[in-house]
Amino acid sequence: MTKSRTWKGNTGGGFLGQQGLIVLLRIASIGSLYFIMALVVPFYMLFSRKSYRAMYRFFRVRLGYSGWKSFIGTYKNHFAFGQVILDRFAVFAGRKNIFEVEIIGNEHFLRLSGGSKGFVVAGSHVGNFEISGYLLHSEGKAINALVYSGETETVLKNRSKVLMGNNIRIIPVADDMSHLFAVHAALQRGEAVSMSCDRSLGASKVVTCDFFNGSADFPLGAFALAAHFDVEVLAVFVMKESGKKYKVHVKPLSPAASHGGGQAKRVEAEGYARSFAKELEAIVRQYPTQWFNYHEFWKD
Repeated sequence: MTKSRTWKGNTGGGFLGQQGLIVLLRIASIGSLYFIMALVVPFYMLFSRKSYRAMYRFFRVRLGYSGWKSFIGTYKNHFAFGQVILDRFAVFAGRKNIFEVEIIGNEHFLRLSGGSKGFVVAGSHVGNFEISGYLLHSEGKAINALVYSGETETVLKNRSKVLMGNNIRIIPVADDMSHLFAVHAALQRGEAVSMSCDRSLGASKVVTCDFFNGSADFPLGAFALAAHFDVEVLAVFVMKESGKKYKVHVKPLSPAASHGGGQAKRVEAEGYARSFAKELEAIVRQYPTQWFNYHEFWKD
């Protein structure tokens, strides 16, 4: 992994800053904090050149925007990212009821959650995938969420509290790879497993997919699990529609045809990955300012 593609993966602000934000959100309106965020974003863009360049190139090269429109898009993207972070902490502050959620394609989730077999939920770094676990209670079978374990104590503690109350168990990613055993056990029990599927950094197995008229690597892990256990995969995108409304898009993925054994399972997993990349591109084109991968994502 090169230095330019390293991603830390934790929420900024530190323990005191995050605790202070939770206290502030208990007494202040989230709209007022959005306003402050809008004023702070230009300074963040100025000093966080790496994320600024990656997002500017996305608008300029991948979407073909003009230079000025790319700059405005980059600002809106950073502002949207600040909003989704504030929304997560608003839930930590006990204000989950201020948000409205609309679900498109919920019949796919209900069908699988009511069945005997497990399934995989493929998330991504667009919109606010994590907040769906905070706002929605999983009826029926449990969802096992694979999460990065290097977060601050504040985020880990509040995340666990909210998710467990919604029938969602956390599986922290461990250096000794023990999380893989927990994931396997969950699918064997007929439960759901949720994980992010759009970052290949550090992944041992990847597949190169067509993505926004270029080539990008996607991790095969989640899709290899689905092929191995012969379970279905749902792509779930949680997009911010307005200040207090989210729309959840549930999309069933289609694998390549497989007839069992060895290489066929690899083909099936790659088919899932390419189907996911196609759905991801469609949702990002619909919500371009909610693409939150702040590194050079494309190979070309």
